[in-house]
Amino acid sequence: MSVHGDDVRARGTPRTIGVLGGMGPEATILLMQRILDATPAADDADHIPLLVDSNTQVPSRIAHLIEGMGEDPAPVLEAMTRRLVAMGAAALAMPCNTAHSYAGAVRRAAGDVPFLDMVALTAAAANEAAVTAGPVGLLASRAVEKTAIFADACGTRGVIYPADRDAMLSAIRAVKSGRRDAARPVLDAAAAELAAAGAAVLVVGCSEFSLLSREIGAPVPLVDSLDSLTEACVAFARAPAGATPVA
Repeated sequence: MSVHGDDVRARGTPRTIGVLGGMGPEATILLMQRILDATPAADDADHIPLLVDSNTQVPSRIAHLIEGMGEDPAPVLEAMTRRLVAMGAAALAMPCNTAHSYAGAVRRAAGDVPFLDMVALTAAAANEAAVTAGPVGLLASRAVEKTAIFADACGTRGVIYPADRDAMLSAIRAVKSGRRDAARPVLDAAAAELAAAGAAVLVVGCSEFSLLSREIGAPVPLVDSLDSLTEACVAFARAPAGATPVA
């Protein structure tokens, strides 16, 4: 085995991350791939164990939060959380920004198992990346605006959104249906609009948009929420047991 491999193994067995996924399925797979890519490893055993509940039947977050109709997703997310904890997850991650509107339900169901809060992690990363004192420009669904999860996390810096909220929702639906080419111009235009409005940093606050984040033309620094969650998952999993979680 290489010296690098010896260094990796010296840290011990990585801790298991439980993933509340399926919202949507591609974003869940993307998180898994980014964790894989971000993990120093010389062998299979060096990689981070993942317990993934890719539940595509979680009730629509957008329907519940924006349209005020449909089933409440919280009980389903609570059941997923309890399953992952029972299976041995040492920490929990949820690669859906909008679903973080129900983070309180996940935390209650998780008990002592830490929840790696993607929104809080992303807000911290955005603050570090910002080039001025201006607000955060958010590329996300209208649901995160309505529930103010990013506005609360970003605090006094403030958050601004593209003017055409319907276009953003259409772009999300385009990605979910496999039409990424239709979403790309919407995101480029929104990024330019937010930068012109004074955004100091842009945040990809929708995991569907994370599938396109490497392609977005960003006039100011851009922080992808899925990258923030990836970094937290890798850091937690590779830290000694009992170490303080990052979020």
